[in-house]
Amino acid sequence: MRRRRWPRVLAGLLALIVLAAIGGYWYERPLLRTGTGYAAHNACALAFIAHRSNPETDLPPNPLVPYLSTGIDDGAKSAKTSIKGLLAGQEAAYSPETGCTVGGKPEVATPGPAPAAMAANALGANALPGTRIASDAGMDQLIDAAFGNELAPAAKERLGTRAVVVVRDGAIIGERYADGFTRDTPQLGWSMTKSVANLITGRLVLDGTVKVTDDHLRPEWKDDRSTITIDQLLRMTGGLAWDETYDLGTPITQMLYGESDMAGYVASQKLAHPPGSYQQYSSGSTTLLCSVLGAKAKATSKLAAAQVFAPLGLSSAVLETDGVGTPVCSSYLWATPRDWAALGQFALQDGVWNGQRLLPEGWMASSTKVTPVKTTEEKGYAAGWWSNTDADGSLVEPTLTADTYSMQGHDGQRVYVVPSKKLVVVRLGFSPDLAGEDPAITPLVAALSR
Repeated sequence: MRRRRWPRVLAGLLALIVLAAIGGYWYERPLLRTGTGYAAHNACALAFIAHRSNPETDLPPNPLVPYLSTGIDDGAKSAKTSIKGLLAGQEAAYSPETGCTVGGKPEVATPGPAPAAMAANALGANALPGTRIASDAGMDQLIDAAFGNELAPAAKERLGTRAVVVVRDGAIIGERYADGFTRDTPQLGWSMTKSVANLITGRLVLDGTVKVTDDHLRPEWKDDRSTITIDQLLRMTGGLAWDETYDLGTPITQMLYGESDMAGYVASQKLAHPPGSYQQYSSGSTTLLCSVLGAKAKATSKLAAAQVFAPLGLSSAVLETDGVGTPVCSSYLWATPRDWAALGQFALQDGVWNGQRLLPEGWMASSTKVTPVKTTEEKGYAAGWWSNTDADGSLVEPTLTADTYSMQGHDGQRVYVVPSKKLVVVRLGFSPDLAGEDPAITPLVAALSR
């Protein structure tokens, strides 16, 4: 009798093991989909935006990476990634207008006026051709240091600098690229995109489409969320519950890799703080902002091209969208180093380009001034830009001038602007191991600011 029970017992144990495995998979699935979504988007964007064939070089160190299987479909212009070809599959699909979208191309039309004819980017065809350029020996040494040329090979690889562009008085005076990269290679700015969202906002303020004091930004907001303003979204003081940690089930990973309508997901969050009282870094805040701007301008994916890229002549720039066509203004702008430099130069000139005012006068002074709030988690964060002067007047980085401000993004992306020195410095690279360390560009900016 007992021997006959063993098959049943074994079957029961096997069923429990299978159920536990399935349950474990479904518990871990959001985190796994974060990894596969990241990898699919990365592979798609490198193949069809940057025209590179080595997506593995842009994957951060992660225990999941060896188990990822990625395939690129050149005909469909898409990339699919899964765990060993079986689990947590994610797809990213490319179109020229919307870049690579996780979950497939946007499902709805993306209305809006076509951008005006592309203007000329004065920096795009600037002098100094080639990949190793410096105006003098001193500049050459500074750029050497920014590339880590004096470091051991492993430390230089860890630094990961891929591009440096130095602009003074509106002209490129220094420029260099790592092997495999040129002035024509688009690179992802990550959170530097938030500074561009600020420029889009300024353009719409100038033409009267929006005011920074506008509230009642979402029709479904019937509670205190209706008091959140455009300025508060810019400054990340809206108060919506958020967690920027890239971990299991956090809002940022859910937004980027689990939501077709990212702004709708952000807008569904409850208030954690009264609007205007607490500053917390939130990629959701900026993506929600661009959804609001798109609705007010009656444009979605064409918003950035019409308001910023075409007027500045940024022919390489691609701001990717979510599944409903909303630009992911928190994270997903690709552009060449010279086009990133042009954005910095545009800011330095307070929005005047080719003799035409494109931002309200004084916009950049206001946007780079840190507004005091009751509590802040972000020293030096202003309205989409990082200021070197905090709300109390102290310097965030003592080696830089008080008027310095910057775009900053994941993996060491930087565009520094020093108005008093008519200086713009771009640094792009892949530096996941630095974990918040300065990517060796501050000494160059400091030296050129003396």
